[in-house]
Amino acid sequence: MLHALASSLGNALAERLTLLLNHVLASEPVATRRLHLHAGRRLRLQLDGWPVLLPPLPDLSFLVTPAGLLEWCGAEAPAEVDLRLRLDASNPALMLARMAAGEQPQVDLQGDAQFAADLSWLADNLRWDVQDDLERLVGRAPAHEIARIARALAAGLRQTLRGV
Repeated sequence: MLHALASSLGNALAERLTLLLNHVLASEPVATRRLHLHAGRRLRLQLDGWPVLLPPLPDLSFLVTPAGLLEWCGAEAPAEVDLRLRLDASNPALMLARMAAGEQPQVDLQGDAQFAADLSWLADNLRWDVQDDLERLVGRAPAHEIARIARALAAGLRQTLRGV
């Protein structure tokens, strides 16, 4: 029963991750144009060293759609992928903290070179405009204040990580 619950939760998280990625991609037409060139290709995000004490993650394989967005392949991993992205996830908390502080994790890419180059370009140039999305929910002034506080927290986190 616990395994089924963890599996359902993992699948729900993968679906939400796909929605978030597509939201960010759709906000920049240049991003979807770049991915559109790779329609039909598959990529897999592989988190190596995931701690056994944490619930297992679902397979994170995605198909690039003709619209230049991503479609999660579901719990059943495709046998073949065009690009494999491998991350060291042996310390997920540290990895997430560093990513929140603006550091990009070390990624090992295996597969199609042009696909990898375009994904690398997206990782370097695409950013989620959280403040813009917050403005739609709570208005301009509260969104600005929330974003200011978040930037201050991120700066503090970066400073703390530099000391580690």
